[in-house]
Amino acid sequence: MIKIGVDAMGGDFAPKEQVLGAMLAIKNIPDIEINLYGDEDIISQYLTDKTRINVIDAKYVIPMGEKNPIQAIKTHKNSSMVVALSSLRTDESDAVVSSGATQALIAGAHILVRRMKGFKRTAISPVLPTVHGGHTILLDAGANLSIKPEYMLQQAYFAKIYAQKLFNIENPKVGLINIGTEDGKGREFDQEVFKLFKETDLFDFYGNVEPKDVLDPPCDILISDGFTANIVMKSVEGAAKGMGKLLKKHLMSNLRGKIAGLLARKNLQNFKKELSAEEIGGAVIFGLYKPVIKAQGASKAYGFYNGIRQAANVVRERVFETVKEYIDTQKDFEDE
Repeated sequence: MIKIGVDAMGGDFAPKEQVLGAMLAIKNIPDIEINLYGDEDIISQYLTDKTRINVIDAKYVIPMGEKNPIQAIKTHKNSSMVVALSSLRTDESDAVVSSGATQALIAGAHILVRRMKGFKRTAISPVLPTVHGGHTILLDAGANLSIKPEYMLQQAYFAKIYAQKLFNIENPKVGLINIGTEDGKGREFDQEVFKLFKETDLFDFYGNVEPKDVLDPPCDILISDGFTANIVMKSVEGAAKGMGKLLKKHLMSNLRGKIAGLLARKNLQNFKKELSAEEIGGAVIFGLYKPVIKAQGASKAYGFYNGIRQAANVVRERVFETVKEYIDTQKDFEDE
């Protein structure tokens, strides 16, 4: 059995949606069992089916607006997030899913789970839908606001393995997010990354990709520093929501539009579903010893189900082990 740990108290709708998502996952995924970490008294109000679900009492909740995440992780050892992350070190869980405070989760992952030996920087990596029905891996979506080009090489390699294992892409192409497609575009930093990627044999480098092509990319992986990629991700999310509101506004402006909207209701629902972050489940934190999935703070039960499904797939396909096996063969990957 694959053991998935769920931080049941982190997020906007905890623990109700986490519990409902866990029960949905158990119903649909036969080879998993789930550990729910949180306030046992509150969790029991929503847990109507305990099949392959264990509850581990951890009453403290690290707040979403925590200003000192490192101190919070070190101080509140009885928090749901800390107990969940610690379960990876004891093999009580094979992967953890949390929608708790992002910076606290990153800090906790570094302190309690730790980076793979030789892996210099972790990366938050959400998956975006494409107009052709596929997926694009985006990184780093906020773990490192600034980073060295050589560290991005490792991150891109991790993304390559993820794409091969989870999306069955034999030879994933990596694109560098930039302000233009021509060689030599961007900051000095971008130019250094471009040169390094062009010379590597770790993966197939496509070249520069402009942000306007994020949903219709010529590659399978898009990478930049955490500041840039985070802006790209939030711009896509904001644009999708804005487009939806504009479309609704115009459809509701007159009788003809209302009739058209009614006739196209199913199509509009599919459009909304395809752009929903809950369809993917969450963003994997690359570079740790074991998988940690960051679900959105506003995730509902279906989002948590998909986060658990995603975590189980990562464990099942041995994504982290494959990367570790490669890094262990590289003598120049010395830890800091």
